[in-house]
Amino acid sequence: MLLLAGLGSDGYSTLVNGIRLATGIPFLWANILVSLTFVALAWLRGLPPGLGTAVQVIVVGGTVSLLLAVFEEPSSTPARIVLLLAALPVLSLGIAAYLGSQSGAGPGEAAALAWDPPVPFRWSYSTVQVLGAVTGWLLGADIGPGTAVSFLLGPTVDLAARVLRVDTTQPRVRRTPVSESTL
Repeated sequence: MLLLAGLGSDGYSTLVNGIRLATGIPFLWANILVSLTFVALAWLRGLPPGLGTAVQVIVVGGTVSLLLAVFEEPSSTPARIVLLLAALPVLSLGIAAYLGSQSGAGPGEAAALAWDPPVPFRWSYSTVQVLGAVTGWLLGADIGPGTAVSFLLGPTVDLAARVLRVDTTQPRVRRTPVSESTL
Protein backbone atom coordinates (compact mmCIF):
# COMPACT_ATOMS: atom_id res chain seq x y z
CA MET A 1 0.00 0.00 0.00
CA LEU A 2 2.79 2.37 0.92
CA LEU A 3 4.72 1.65 -2.26
CA LEU A 4 1.61 1.83 -4.45
CA ALA A 5 0.78 5.25 -3.02
CA GLY A 6 3.97 6.50 -4.65
CA LEU A 7 4.44 9.22 -2.03
CA GLY A 8 7.65 7.96 -0.41
CA SER A 9 8.41 4.71 1.36
CA ASP A 10 9.56 3.53 4.77
CA GLY A 11 13.18 3.99 5.83
CA TYR A 12 14.25 0.40 5.21
CA SER A 13 12.99 0.45 1.61
CA THR A 14 14.50 3.90 1.06
CA LEU A 15 17.88 2.61 2.27
CA VAL A 16 17.74 -0.40 -0.05
CA ASN A 17 16.71 1.78 -2.98
CA GLY A 18 19.46 4.30 -2.22
CA ILE A 19 22.07 1.53 -2.21
CA ARG A 20 20.66 0.24 -5.50
CA LEU A 21 20.90 3.68 -7.08
CA ALA A 22 24.39 4.45 -5.72
CA THR A 23 25.94 1.11 -6.67
CA GLY A 24 23.93 0.04 -9.71
CA ILE A 25 23.26 -3.41 -8.23
CA PRO A 26 19.74 -4.81 -8.60
CA PHE A 27 17.19 -4.07 -5.84
CA LEU A 28 17.10 -7.77 -4.90
CA TRP A 29 20.85 -7.83 -4.18
CA ALA A 30 20.76 -4.52 -2.34
CA ASN A 31 17.92 -5.92 -0.20
CA ILE A 32 19.89 -9.09 0.52
CA LEU A 33 22.96 -7.03 1.46
CA VAL A 34 21.01 -4.81 3.86
CA SER A 35 19.11 -7.79 5.28
CA LEU A 36 22.26 -9.80 5.97
CA THR A 37 23.98 -6.77 7.51
CA PHE A 38 21.06 -6.00 9.84
CA VAL A 39 20.59 -9.65 10.85
CA ALA A 40 24.34 -10.03 11.51
CA LEU A 41 24.40 -6.89 13.68
CA ALA A 42 21.43 -8.16 15.67
CA TRP A 43 23.04 -11.59 16.06
CA LEU A 44 26.21 -9.96 17.37
CA ARG A 45 24.03 -8.32 20.04
CA GLY A 46 22.60 -11.70 21.05
CA LEU A 47 19.46 -11.79 18.90
CA PRO A 48 19.80 -14.79 16.55
CA PRO A 49 17.73 -15.16 13.40
CA GLY A 50 14.88 -17.62 13.45
CA LEU A 51 12.66 -19.34 10.94
CA GLY A 52 10.47 -16.22 10.97
CA THR A 53 13.44 -14.12 9.85
CA ALA A 54 13.77 -16.03 6.58
CA VAL A 55 10.03 -16.40 6.14
CA GLN A 56 9.49 -12.68 6.68
CA VAL A 57 12.03 -11.74 4.01
CA ILE A 58 10.66 -14.26 1.51
CA VAL A 59 6.93 -13.71 2.21
CA VAL A 60 7.14 -9.93 2.33
CA GLY A 61 9.41 -9.76 -0.71
CA GLY A 62 7.25 -12.18 -2.67
CA THR A 63 3.98 -10.55 -1.64
CA VAL A 64 5.21 -7.05 -2.47
CA SER A 65 6.56 -8.17 -5.84
CA LEU A 66 3.30 -9.95 -6.68
CA LEU A 67 1.04 -7.09 -5.60
CA LEU A 68 3.12 -4.45 -7.37
CA ALA A 69 2.85 -6.52 -10.56
CA VAL A 70 -0.94 -6.86 -10.20
CA PHE A 71 -1.95 -3.37 -9.07
CA GLU A 72 -1.13 -0.08 -10.72
CA GLU A 73 -0.13 3.08 -8.94
CA PRO A 74 -3.28 5.22 -8.66
CA SER A 75 -3.33 8.32 -10.83
CA SER A 76 -5.45 10.42 -8.48
CA THR A 77 -3.95 12.18 -5.48
CA PRO A 78 -6.91 11.33 -3.18
CA ALA A 79 -6.48 7.59 -3.91
CA ARG A 80 -2.75 7.86 -3.16
CA ILE A 81 -3.48 9.60 0.14
CA VAL A 82 -6.00 6.91 1.13
CA LEU A 83 -3.41 4.20 0.42
CA LEU A 84 -0.80 6.11 2.39
CA LEU A 85 -3.09 6.59 5.40
CA ALA A 86 -4.18 2.94 5.35
CA ALA A 87 -0.59 1.67 5.07
CA LEU A 88 0.53 2.70 8.57
CA PRO A 89 -2.03 0.69 10.57
CA VAL A 90 -1.75 -2.28 8.22
CA LEU A 91 2.06 -2.29 8.50
CA SER A 92 1.95 -1.81 12.27
CA LEU A 93 -0.54 -4.62 12.86
CA GLY A 94 1.32 -6.96 10.51
CA ILE A 95 4.71 -6.30 12.12
CA ALA A 96 3.30 -6.68 15.65
CA ALA A 97 1.53 -9.92 14.70
CA TYR A 98 4.54 -11.63 13.16
CA LEU A 99 6.87 -10.46 15.95
CA GLY A 100 4.31 -11.85 18.40
CA SER A 101 4.82 -15.30 16.86
CA GLN A 102 8.26 -15.35 18.55
CA SER A 103 9.74 -17.13 15.52
CA GLY A 104 12.36 -14.56 14.57
CA ALA A 105 12.37 -10.91 13.58
CA GLY A 106 12.83 -9.52 10.11
CA PRO A 107 16.06 -7.64 9.40
CA GLY A 108 14.89 -4.10 10.24
CA GLU A 109 13.00 -5.22 13.32
CA ALA A 110 15.94 -7.38 14.47
CA ALA A 111 18.31 -4.41 14.19
CA ALA A 112 15.95 -2.44 16.45
CA LEU A 113 15.15 -5.27 18.89
CA ALA A 114 18.86 -5.90 19.37
CA TRP A 115 19.03 -2.58 21.25
CA ASP A 116 15.95 -3.25 23.42
CA PRO A 117 17.01 -2.93 26.19
CA PRO A 118 18.40 -0.36 26.80
CA VAL A 119 16.46 1.51 24.08
CA PRO A 120 12.74 0.60 23.94
CA PHE A 121 11.68 -0.93 20.60
CA ARG A 122 9.27 1.91 19.83
CA TRP A 123 12.26 4.29 19.71
CA SER A 124 14.96 1.96 18.38
CA TYR A 125 12.74 0.90 15.47
CA SER A 126 11.93 4.49 14.57
CA THR A 127 15.66 5.27 14.77
CA VAL A 128 16.52 2.40 12.40
CA GLN A 129 13.79 3.58 10.01
CA VAL A 130 14.78 7.25 10.10
CA LEU A 131 18.50 6.51 9.68
CA GLY A 132 17.61 4.24 6.76
CA ALA A 133 15.50 6.99 5.15
CA VAL A 134 18.20 9.64 5.57
CA THR A 135 20.98 7.35 4.33
CA GLY A 136 18.90 6.20 1.36
CA TRP A 137 18.03 9.79 0.49
CA LEU A 138 21.71 10.81 0.69
CA LEU A 139 22.47 7.95 -1.71
CA GLY A 140 19.89 9.23 -4.21
CA ALA A 141 16.57 7.60 -3.28
CA ASP A 142 13.38 9.64 -3.38
CA ILE A 143 11.53 10.55 -0.22
CA GLY A 144 8.10 12.05 0.24
CA PRO A 145 5.21 12.37 2.68
CA GLY A 146 5.09 8.57 2.97
CA THR A 147 8.58 8.60 4.41
CA ALA A 148 7.04 10.11 7.55
CA VAL A 149 5.95 6.53 8.26
CA SER A 150 9.59 6.04 9.29
CA PHE A 151 9.06 8.31 12.29
CA LEU A 152 5.81 6.64 13.32
CA LEU A 153 6.42 2.91 12.84
CA GLY A 154 8.08 2.24 16.21
CA PRO A 155 5.33 3.76 18.36
CA THR A 156 2.51 2.37 16.19
CA VAL A 157 3.95 -1.17 16.18
CA ASP A 158 4.27 -0.90 19.97
CA LEU A 159 0.63 0.24 20.19
CA ALA A 160 -0.52 -2.53 17.84
CA ALA A 161 1.29 -5.13 19.97
CA ARG A 162 -0.53 -3.87 23.06
CA VAL A 163 -3.88 -3.91 21.24
CA LEU A 164 -3.23 -7.45 19.96
CA ARG A 165 -1.83 -8.42 23.38
CA VAL A 166 1.31 -9.96 21.93
CA ASP A 167 4.86 -9.95 23.22
CA THR A 168 7.19 -8.60 20.52
CA THR A 169 10.43 -9.39 22.34
CA GLN A 170 12.44 -12.17 20.74
CA PRO A 171 14.42 -15.09 22.19
CA ARG A 172 18.01 -14.14 22.96
CA VAL A 173 21.28 -16.03 23.08
CA ARG A 174 22.59 -16.05 26.62
CA ARG A 175 26.17 -14.97 26.73
CA THR A 176 28.34 -16.39 29.49
CA PRO A 177 30.75 -13.75 30.73
CA VAL A 178 34.38 -14.79 30.72
CA SER A 179 35.93 -14.56 34.16
CA GLU A 180 39.38 -15.28 35.41
CA SER A 181 38.14 -18.48 37.05
CA THR A 182 37.00 -19.92 33.70
CA LEU A 183 40.32 -19.21 31.97
